Amino acid sequence: MGKTYEALDNRLRTFIEAQRVFFVASAPATGGHVNLSPKGLDTLRIVDGRTVVYLDFTGSGAETIAHLKDNGRIVLMMCAFDGPPKIVRLHGHGETVEPQHEDYAPLRALFPIGHPARAVIRVHVERISDSCGYGVPLYQFQGDRTQLPAWADRKGEDGLIEYQLKNNRESIDGLPGLDWAQPGPLSKTTNRPPESLGDKA
Repeated sequence: MGKTYEALDNRLRTFIEAQRVFFVASAPATGGHVNLSPKGLDTLRIVDGRTVVYLDFTGSGAETIAHLKDNGRIVLMMCAFDGPPKIVRLHGHGETVEPQHEDYAPLRALFPIGHPARAVIRVHVERISDSCGYGVPLYQFQGDRTQLPAWADRKGEDGLIEYQLKNNRESIDGLPGLDWAQPGPLSKTTNRPPESLGDKA
């Protein structure tokens, strides 16, 4: 039987922190394409009972970033692939914190040292719910994939900036993506965000 919660209590925190993968869904305000993405690599943190953040690495699209700028709606889902069955959903309003934002450095410090991140996604949770998860199959975790960090290392800082300018400026529906990559004085003169993407801390 599913339940809703006023805040992330200790039991929910323990469950969420134990999951190796979570899923993020968002959509444009009108029409367009719904987006659903899996996330891993130890990129989710609980800030308080109603706030979570996750580290957003450079990828081939910028759908979540664009949708959050458009309307802010987002849902995160975690489900148990081992142990007792359970699904947790966090519906809320999200915002993209890019490297030039004053909140980026303290939020980035919540995560392990690693390759440069594109942004931190902050979610103000408005609805917390769980459900049975009886239909979710059992899987055994074997390890994190190494391809994404290796790809980012090969690209280097300049290569990641060039990639983001080419691929993360807008969504597949033409909605604006990364703020710093939008046409304007910054992108025309420097082709890089206001602060280095080399956030190794």
